[in-house]
Amino acid sequence: METDEITLNLRDVRAAAGLSLSKAAEQTGVSKAMLGQIERGESSPTISTLWKIAKGFQLPLSALIGTATPVDGSRAGVFQTVTFPGSIEVKIVFPFDPQLGAETFHVALRPGQSYESDAHATGVTEEVFVLQGAVDVLKNGEWVPLLAGQGLRFAADLPHGYRTGESGAAFLNMHHYSQQTTPTGDV
Repeated sequence: METDEITLNLRDVRAAAGLSLSKAAEQTGVSKAMLGQIERGESSPTISTLWKIAKGFQLPLSALIGTATPVDGSRAGVFQTVTFPGSIEVKIVFPFDPQLGAETFHVALRPGQSYESDAHATGVTEEVFVLQGAVDVLKNGEWVPLLAGQGLRFAADLPHGYRTGESGAAFLNMHHYSQQTTPTGDV
């Protein structure tokens, strides 16, 4: 994971908001100590922690884990992959677009892997489109099976999750922010 990128992004977000670590902790639900460790590059945050921070600052996830520019400027659409140790691997396909109120990720699950997410900000909707393998999506407390070529849209402002079987899986994961919750911060 590009911890340096996350460190810089978090510092920029907090500075732009004009918040102390204590106020940022109150706003995000992430401890002052953890925020400080992330900002100093002493801790690699989990994706759950980053979602809490994004939700607290009313930002899209891509504002914290990447940049809006391709890794290789000569090839459009080649973005950084972020691997969260012991968790999922996320590649930013399309960073947050304020006009669309959306961002898109490519998510890879290892064989037998599962990931459960806390609720995102009110009004956030997710779409999952399975590219490879099979994925079960936790929606409204029930697992919904999807095969390659199938998709599902669901309210992501409720707890939700993803799991795969022995073959692993890859899927596109689109996040849509409602007009009321469209992130306003620039990073």
